[in-house]
Amino acid sequence: MNTVYYLNSCNTCMKIIKELNLDDSFKLKEIKNNPINSLELNYLYNKTESYEALFNKRAVLFREKKKIQNHFNEQDYKKLILEHYTFLKRPILIIKNKIFIGNSKLVIAEANKFLNVQ
Repeated sequence: MNTVYYLNSCNTCMKIIKELNLDDSFKLKEIKNNPINSLELNYLYNKTESYEALFNKRAVLFREKKKIQNHFNEQDYKKLILEHYTFLKRPILIIKNKIFIGNSKLVIAEANKFLNVQ
């Protein structure tokens, strides 16, 4: 299923969703009101083989964590993502079993190109 993990209070996420002009085949999963669960996270992990790739290192809460702990491993990233929604990088787009993570212009351009080829 085509899915978008996003935060509705994030202007960048909302702009990207609008820019991509997603159709009804997409399930929009707002992560603050409906946090990611371990099953969903495992699904994303199987696509990336890295919790770190799914982790938002720009999160304010992460800066606080880094003051206490210098090194983070895959299980730390997994635990933190499940602990608080801000640790999940966003948006995450699943399009026809292909994953696009983050809001960089390159990632969004690739997602847009992939959508238009389908």
